[in-house]
Amino acid sequence: MHHDFDRLIPRFGTNASAVEGYEEYLLGPNSERLALDRPQEDIIQMWVADMQFAAPQAALDAMAERLRHPIFGYTMNHDDQLYDAFRGWCERRHDWSFPREQMVVSLGVIPALFGLVRYLCGPDDKVLALSPSYGYFKHAATKTGRTFVTSPLIAQDGYYELDFVDFEAKASDPAVKVFFLCHPHNPTGRLWTDAELRRMGEICLANGVKIISDEIHCDLLRKGRRHTPLAKLFPENREIITCMAVSKTFNLAGLMIATIVIPDPGLRAVWNYQHYPFINPISLAAAIGAYRDGEAWLEDLRTYLDDNFLLMADFVRQHLPEARLSIPESTYLAWLDVRAYFPESVNLTRFFLERAGVIVEGGEMFVDNGKGHVRLNLACPRSVLQEALGRIHAAIQAFALTSSRTENECTQAACR
Repeated sequence: MHHDFDRLIPRFGTNASAVEGYEEYLLGPNSERLALDRPQEDIIQMWVADMQFAAPQAALDAMAERLRHPIFGYTMNHDDQLYDAFRGWCERRHDWSFPREQMVVSLGVIPALFGLVRYLCGPDDKVLALSPSYGYFKHAATKTGRTFVTSPLIAQDGYYELDFVDFEAKASDPAVKVFFLCHPHNPTGRLWTDAELRRMGEICLANGVKIISDEIHCDLLRKGRRHTPLAKLFPENREIITCMAVSKTFNLAGLMIATIVIPDPGLRAVWNYQHYPFINPISLAAAIGAYRDGEAWLEDLRTYLDDNFLLMADFVRQHLPEARLSIPESTYLAWLDVRAYFPESVNLTRFFLERAGVIVEGGEMFVDNGKGHVRLNLACPRSVLQEALGRIHAAIQAFALTSSRTENECTQAACR
């Protein structure tokens, strides 16, 4: 291991959403106040999708080099440095490339989703996604006045597959104009096979549905796996927009930069006319540096994440035998089924925060089809993961004991 992923890095005082902005986001602005019996410094953050690891030195060095130039005026992606670095990355890792003119830059994938929905859909149109669904897919549709519909995935012992009968029925609705593909999938971690991708693509394209493929997790795969961009399977098609970013791959989410590949020149012209063109010069430098020289860091990270997942899987088998965990093919997010331990009425986000001092995202945070699950971010030092799992186990045990006592008391009262 060449990089130190065991290092503990406090984030208080940095305006990090992971440690300071979670309550309103997770529970809503008008929710009942949390009943916490521990200081904020003792809360373990395993929710928002950024890492508790230092960014790669390649990105830090590139930012430091840019800081040596003392002028930080309006900046745009004028030259080919980012394109050359990003295209080279995609060729090496995904055997995929695209012309320079097709690549545009956004302040993030989420802003791109919001903009693209406005450009591609009318007010009466619908946007389709698979569920459980990342919440911002729904927001990108509903907050722009469009209707959001989902095709539920089918879980088989924690492994998720598409229901193609339902998917085709939803995609054939004339009002559906856009399909948000999450590839790899958040929160389940599925890395869709080439056969699944082809079938989804063929169904959408046959029905005139444009595809926005969010591939932001594409570099965070288990060892031995390889990502296939959807657009690679349809090289002549102009209806597939691909969204990628350094934000997840290199833990640079706060820099707000994403690369969007738009093959359709008409849509690209709309994007360039409507879209905010400026970019943070430090973010641009970091993205170029990471794509050029960050590969060794990523490979060490993948090994570390694989071991974290093995540790969690072993812990669940030993201590939570009624829970279900399938090690995901991708992402650093574990999707844990704890329905055996809780009634549907329990808000799992609030429960684990109050009872265990661990911030996770319960299934209620995801659109449809996520009840009784929690999403845990395993991109953290191993000591943090071990402590969090111990707390989660203890909280579940205490809840089960309390529930058993309550049930016995009710039974005894009924007998009297």
